[in-house]
Amino acid sequence: MPLLPRSEIKQVVVCQHGGIDYAELEALGIAPQDVVDFSANLNPFGPPPAVVEALNNVGCELSEAISHYPDSEASHLRHCLAEKLGIGVGNILVGSGSTELIRLAALAYFGKGDRVLIIEPTFGEYQVACQIAGASLITQQTKRENDFRLSIYETIQLINQHRPKGIFICNPNNPTGRYFSREDFEKILDVTMDSLVVLDEAYISFVDNAWSSLNLAVHSPLPAEALSMTKEQRSNLLVLRSMTKDYGMAGLRLGYGVATEEIIATLRRICPPWNVNALAQRAGIIAVSEEEYWQRCQVDIREARKYLVAELSNLGLPPLPSETNFFLVEVGDAFWFRRELLKRKVLVRDCTSFGLPQYVRIAPRTLPECQRLIATIKEVWNR
Repeated sequence: MPLLPRSEIKQVVVCQHGGIDYAELEALGIAPQDVVDFSANLNPFGPPPAVVEALNNVGCELSEAISHYPDSEASHLRHCLAEKLGIGVGNILVGSGSTELIRLAALAYFGKGDRVLIIEPTFGEYQVACQIAGASLITQQTKRENDFRLSIYETIQLINQHRPKGIFICNPNNPTGRYFSREDFEKILDVTMDSLVVLDEAYISFVDNAWSSLNLAVHSPLPAEALSMTKEQRSNLLVLRSMTKDYGMAGLRLGYGVATEEIIATLRRICPPWNVNALAQRAGIIAVSEEEYWQRCQVDIREARKYLVAELSNLGLPPLPSETNFFLVEVGDAFWFRRELLKRKVLVRDCTSFGLPQYVRIAPRTLPECQRLIATIKEVWNR
């Protein structure tokens, strides 16, 4: 009898992501360093100089760093994050990217037959995590005719109807870039006291005037006197954030979760030991203090985004509304469009895997690189 995996694993669909596909480039005879990548939603200016300098100057310390196990608790980094965010160290868990934390949450809280609500189109790893855990999916579709805005009324209807064990919410959402208010989110929390709500804020740093969710994760969403229950009974929110998007460190894999100490302790029980390597921890510690660098980058990213929106609109390809740095563009055949640009060493994200085969997603890079993108699109679009 053949060796077979769990039945749930056979149902898992591998999630596609943005970024360079090295095997694809090899087949096309293109060197990765020659590609200008607009498909990944990252800070195009790279890591803070202090991070680069520290990693370049590791020198003799490198052998010391890699010959010992890293701090399995990421203690120093957690203390730095706690001080910056104004929360307790026990409310933070550091992960090898926020994707690791998504899977930990699903494994810790969802089981076979549990219902989990996902609002689509969105990041595909939520579905993968639920499939691994054996959970059943309930989906809510945001619609193009409403510019992919979330209907909170419909969300609440689905929650009341299905009473899901968990809800994954990406805010701002990937790939649509839509961002909804604290008021609307609190409406969701009010009807999900028995559910784990995972709020993925991987791109929150790219949103202007973003509202803070951390006090909702660490404290009760409503005053204690408003409910005949304890704070712990309402503590069902896990906030996830990335440190690789805004600090341009995707190759190091670094993210963190914020929740009550009870949720963090639960996730820690199943978290692999030494899950964040020593160099990633060191880079994160430095990056936390580089707020001024990030603010400078934001100014240039906004300028590049404004340029792209104007130029694409002039070409008859107006980007859809978005509250973050990336946006969707309707091009008809996303597979063809992406492939033609890639032949010219420019990469955008084909959104077919999101269920949007007529759209590409574009994240601005430096202004000269954005000018190259527009020139390449003109060449392809006017053929």
